[in-house]
Amino acid sequence: MDDASRLKTQLGTHDQRKLDEYFTGVREIEERLARAEKINLAAPTGGASSQMAGAAPSDYAEHIRLMGDMMVLAFQADLTRIATFMIANEGSNRGYQLIGIPEGHHDLSHHQFNAEKQEKIRQINRFHVQQLGYILDKMQSIKEGDGTLLDHSMVVYGGGISDGNRHNHDELPILVAGKGGGTIHTGRHTRYPRNTPLNNLYLSLLDRMGIPAETLGDSTGPLQGLF
Repeated sequence: MDDASRLKTQLGTHDQRKLDEYFTGVREIEERLARAEKINLAAPTGGASSQMAGAAPSDYAEHIRLMGDMMVLAFQADLTRIATFMIANEGSNRGYQLIGIPEGHHDLSHHQFNAEKQEKIRQINRFHVQQLGYILDKMQSIKEGDGTLLDHSMVVYGGGISDGNRHNHDELPILVAGKGGGTIHTGRHTRYPRNTPLNNLYLSLLDRMGIPAETLGDSTGPLQGLF
């Protein structure tokens, strides 16, 4: 804080406001972490639950958003330019009681075309995408140069299996958000030919980051029509 105070005296009005915005964001996250820790420490002791006390917020949505906020702060301060955020461990069979679905996610994914199970999977997917929306909104709210943090980023969201019932890995529903500094055309849905490697997308994103790579895994070339 002493360093920040000294720096602030050397900055113009706009940069002072940006510095205040950043430290306000840090302080808000600290307070939310402290509240979550108090709630967990107040949980009953004994058994497996006590081992998790203080480890993470008991509110799953709040846990995701705290992690997302810290990731966004790291981007904002240029502490990192790459982050991987796995929202859920697909083998954990987590239940989603917070949205009224106590059954395990993994078990539900093997729905065997049962309409009730498929509807519950849709609700879980919707919950995950809502958390993504929160993170993207936060990135969009941060002004950066001639645009926003989201405008200057590339965010890939999706999974490695398109249908958990069959464990098939083709026709993956992948979402790309952010404009990559104006090099990605957003606001559209594009269907690529069957068996197009997902690594073609990653190869294209590496190129936008200035990383020369001719191949990546099973890639066959940059993904056409992305930019």
